[in-house]
Amino acid sequence: MVRLSIAIAVYNEEQNIKRCLDSCAGLADEIVAVDGSSTDNSVAILKSYNARIFIRKNPVNFHINKNLAIDSCRGRWILQLDADEVVSPGLKKEILQIIALPLTHNRQPANGYWIPRKNFILGRFLEKGGQYPDYTLRLYRKGFGRLPGKSVHEQAQVKGPVGNLINPILHYPYPDFSHYLDHFNRYTSIMAIDLKKENIKLTPVVFADYILVKPLTWFFRTYFLNKGFYDGFAGFAFSLFSSLRFTVAYIKYRELFKN
Repeated sequence: MVRLSIAIAVYNEEQNIKRCLDSCAGLADEIVAVDGSSTDNSVAILKSYNARIFIRKNPVNFHINKNLAIDSCRGRWILQLDADEVVSPGLKKEILQIIALPLTHNRQPANGYWIPRKNFILGRFLEKGGQYPDYTLRLYRKGFGRLPGKSVHEQAQVKGPVGNLINPILHYPYPDFSHYLDHFNRYTSIMAIDLKKENIKLTPVVFADYILVKPLTWFFRTYFLNKGFYDGFAGFAFSLFSSLRFTVAYIKYRELFKN
């Protein structure tokens, strides 16, 4: 009997995947991975963990591959992870307690669970700026949870009641600032494409909104209202660059619109 499956989509994650899978030791009964045609050693590492691997293209919206991994799981429960995430020891204990319960309505209170996440940026975990607990819906019963597959920023959707766990996923998205800028460039390009799909008009009001209003509002909310300044330089850098995503996405959208 497969109690818990790990669902993961990867692309050139040889620097992260081993740490992620090591944290799942003693938790998962199977690992289901969709690889987006990696050119590094990701597949070889996955094979060393006896993962069931599916090789596909690497779409811009990588949630497509995540859904393929979710749909291919055989476990009664599915924990969807990213390669740059780690299951904390406390979270592992919580999940083991949940999956040990019978799947009956009187013993199993929820079909899915929100999990808090700690994000490691510029040498520290962010505790303020609205970045913790950063709940993400990652644990759900098979057949009850799935990603909509429409946006890279979406959460999973679970049918029926959901609960909250206490212990976090540890997220290590950027080993250095150069990697952060790579992600920043990719996400702002996706945002620009979404603006094009929505057919946003290039009016003075939209210009002011994306160049001034949205960036300033975001920075004020994360750095001052949500006390991002407590996280030191990392908190300032996060508030600054995450606010600038609106401006950069708008500029990229103008290029798409004019071309």
